[in-house]
Amino acid sequence: MTDTPLQPLLNDAVIALQAPTQVWSDETGDMGSAPIHGIYHGDVRHVRALTVAVDGTAIEAIASSSPSPQRAVFTGVLRGVDDDQPDPKVRIDRTRTVRSGGLSEEIRISSHREVPLPIAVTVRLMPDFEPLQRVKAGLADAGAWGWDGDRASSGAASFAVSAPEATITVEEAALVIRWGTVLPPRSTAGFRIDLALEDPTLVVASPGAPAYPAVPETRDPRLRRWLHRAAGDLSALRLALPAHPDDAFYAAGAPWFFTLFGRDSIWAARLALRQDPTIAASTLRVLARLQGTRKDPATAEAPGKIPHELRSGALSLPSEGVHLPPLYYGTVDATPLWVCLLADARDAGMPEDEVRALLPNLRAALSWMIDHGDASGSGFIDYVDETGHGLANQGWKDSGDSIQWRDGRLAEGPIALSEVQAYAYEAAVRGADLLDALGEDGGEALRAWAADLRARFRAAYWVSTSEGRYPAIALDAHGAAVDTLTSNIGHLIGTGILDPDEERACAALLLGDSMSSGFGIRTMSSGAAGFWPLSYHGGSVWAHDTAIAVHGMLRAGLRAEAADIAQQLVDAAEGFDYRMPELHAGDARALGVAPVPYPASCRPQAWSAAAAVVCADALG
Repeated sequence: MTDTPLQPLLNDAVIALQAPTQVWSDETGDMGSAPIHGIYHGDVRHVRALTVAVDGTAIEAIASSSPSPQRAVFTGVLRGVDDDQPDPKVRIDRTRTVRSGGLSEEIRISSHREVPLPIAVTVRLMPDFEPLQRVKAGLADAGAWGWDGDRASSGAASFAVSAPEATITVEEAALVIRWGTVLPPRSTAGFRIDLALEDPTLVVASPGAPAYPAVPETRDPRLRRWLHRAAGDLSALRLALPAHPDDAFYAAGAPWFFTLFGRDSIWAARLALRQDPTIAASTLRVLARLQGTRKDPATAEAPGKIPHELRSGALSLPSEGVHLPPLYYGTVDATPLWVCLLADARDAGMPEDEVRALLPNLRAALSWMIDHGDASGSGFIDYVDETGHGLANQGWKDSGDSIQWRDGRLAEGPIALSEVQAYAYEAAVRGADLLDALGEDGGEALRAWAADLRARFRAAYWVSTSEGRYPAIALDAHGAAVDTLTSNIGHLIGTGILDPDEERACAALLLGDSMSSGFGIRTMSSGAAGFWPLSYHGGSVWAHDTAIAVHGMLRAGLRAEAADIAQQLVDAAEGFDYRMPELHAGDARALGVAPVPYPASCRPQAWSAAAAVVCADALG
């Protein structure tokens, strides 16, 4: 057994959320028995444990449900204060409602007995004020906090407690809330707690107005359920920058990525475009306000570069050797993807004056691709961490072991990912079209650059192995094509960097046994030495990754292939009660009737929810 702190598992926890607030508990409603449990606001866990007790009886849980992303309902029976008949006559129902910056917990005890019933209810609440990054690293430990009779606080973060008709005392590092009453025969008593959470250091906030995206029509009842669940989750994940509350974006996901992520927020907006075209425009504006203006190796900023993530403070993950500044630009793909989203948004009806207002940002992003994207002089857009404590890999597969050779060796950086060249090709071509449409110059030069990139890509990236001929996942530091068959080829389809025959060949490989799990496309072929179905990026299935392939196949006219893969995701969604997690195991479908969870997978995740919209497009 290892003594190394471990990241919390999430698969069996219950979440209620409204960004930037989230609450994690077990299926009884109590918090504290698992490392992830607690009440979080922004990047701080304000409460690590909350338990409910009724004097004289155990609470035996019988049901839990989540009617909406913001609500969770827990039901139990109280047989210790019941009579001796088989039917339970005393029950407890807890309804939890989360709002941005707040939590309400309603406790109702109902008696069907014929006699009065004395009831004493105790809620024990343990303040925490632990940074989210320490919880993720498995290092969390209760910190010091103060109580002034109404509010618990530690540093800038605090929460107020309201519990009508209760007494509140501090006992053994906990707030203890007590009620006492007598239930008349066949009656119900209610008790309520409200928490108001504050943290003035937050760099994200609830948007100015709530929004519930429209749900596309579909004949498939399972897909309909997934679409409705996804629409609710996307609504709950909406955030804004405090100075611009009317420009919303999708937070990447709960619990660890409850903030702005360039790549994630762009892809979520892009995949969900038909359902909610307005958030594409606002996401573009949010990221444009943070676009890089100078060269800074400490933050990976460069002129024109779109940022990777925004947090209230530095992010430190000692076990991974990662220490990131609050505003970090270590992403190689967000910038071309920003251009692609702008083109998509314009095609979807974004007003011309709004598009034109982003013209300087468009030119800056295109200039980054051409002038700054090639960090090593390889001739392709690549990345290398110059600090030694940033992200070693800066594409969407950003774990340290995600870029592997077919024999399992890790590729040596700088790395030039295949899908990033495809994004850049599409961005240059569509950026040129945008400039033309706006009456601006520069389009022809961009098309020439894109044509040259496409020709060089064809010469450098294609490999042949026992699994066939396909584009490599990347070029390594020596310009060698890293030969593992991966889901990255799905990101190339529909961008224009492949010809139609090549697109069909890539689609066929993705539908083959080594890549298709039956519940989505594996991130890495089962024929590779490094394949493991529970590897984060080396054999698992990510809903958004699969959906990007579906998105590309639809654009390439490969509708039958797109429908086949989309159906796999619908089947997977059913296995997760229609809330698709960040990722799931890449086991073959033949091994079970439902996908195996990846136990540390975040949920809800914006781009996993948005995948439902693309599947609706594919399945009609």
